[in-house]
Amino acid sequence: MAQEKQAPAGTIFVVDDDDAMRRALGKLLNTVGYKTALFALPSEFLARFKADEPGCLILDIRMPEMSGLEVQQQLNRLGAMLPVIFITGHGDVPMAVQAMKEGAFQFIQKPFRDQDLLDHINHALQSDRDNRKDVARRAEVHRRMETLTPRENQVMDLVVEGEANKVMAIDLGLSERTVEIHRAKVMEKMGARSVAHLVKMHLMLSEKS
Repeated sequence: MAQEKQAPAGTIFVVDDDDAMRRALGKLLNTVGYKTALFALPSEFLARFKADEPGCLILDIRMPEMSGLEVQQQLNRLGAMLPVIFITGHGDVPMAVQAMKEGAFQFIQKPFRDQDLLDHINHALQSDRDNRKDVARRAEVHRRMETLTPRENQVMDLVVEGEANKVMAIDLGLSERTVEIHRAKVMEKMGARSVAHLVKMHLMLSEKS
């Protein structure tokens, strides 16, 4: 019995006012098993857009209602992390540079090879998965950190700095045994397998602050 082909995770959003191009892209993407959502107007896409929906966006850069760059800027204001692949038949270097500065994943000009576009989409979807996993991990670490008491937070900071229990006891005015108890609670609440793991989680949050 033939195995069913599994559709790649995520939705490929296409926003292009050119009916023929939009239909062609939809047909290509559906042929290889992608879930698609096609829009002629940027406003229709923005009304439908949900920040927590994985995928990527194929966006025409020149449209009468709103330019692709304006759509990208609006997504950035919303805190969206959907990778954006710009396509255009009228691209130029300044537009490409501006798109990349605003965080575009890729910028390609018409006509393009179908396989090149599919390769870009696959890379964009992987990037989106990685980004969402990173955000989820960060949120979980933050949630765990919020369960710590003020004293446990102090102990964690000193553990991360590499201080010995004896030094922590002096710094905090506690007995060494009390420090050991707080330290054990920190490791338990944070789900840390080792001090190195605790340091990694601590850095994960401090790098974004």
